[in-house]
Amino acid sequence: MYQKYIKRLLDITISGVGIIITSPFLGVIALIIKTTSKGPVLFKQQRYGRHQKPFVCYKFRSMYITAPKDMPTWKLENPEAHITPVGKFLRKTSMDELPQLFNIFKGEMSLIGPRPVVLKEKKLIEAREKVGANDVRPGLTGWAQINGRDLVGTEEKAELDGRYVKRMSFLVDCKVFFKTIIYVFRYKDVVEGSIDFEKEQ
Repeated sequence: MYQKYIKRLLDITISGVGIIITSPFLGVIALIIKTTSKGPVLFKQQRYGRHQKPFVCYKFRSMYITAPKDMPTWKLENPEAHITPVGKFLRKTSMDELPQLFNIFKGEMSLIGPRPVVLKEKKLIEAREKVGANDVRPGLTGWAQINGRDLVGTEEKAELDGRYVKRMSFLVDCKVFFKTIIYVFRYKDVVEGSIDFEKEQ
């Protein structure tokens, strides 16, 4: 009942209210991005959604237009060279993810769930398939994000996502939501650039 009906209703309500409340703020961010570096305001990228169905994921552009395309940030050897000054702040505060409220409202994502995967991350996609994590809508934040985020490897991340799917409930989603806020303020477990244990991807 919760996963099929209540969770979606909460997603529509919260994302809709969030879009209305933050719209002036989103406009200011868009203006700053547009006036401080060349390129579009939004970064649009194909990612896998529920049942591995691709969708266009929205983010505020945080990198220069010369940055490598369709590559996870952790694979970049020198990410600082590609991230704009404004983008650095947006990424640190996770504000670059705010346009995904529209993905949530459209039904492509959920507020809480496994993070949407870049199409090139084949090993993570395969690992998630084994634990059922590809069978739910990807989230703005998820269980893996509050249990290591960038500091966990592929198998562990998939395991955490699978654990969330099995335990999915209103109380678990509330825990993820409020703990994410704490993580954002602490800038915890965020790593820009390549990590040794992930290079096998």
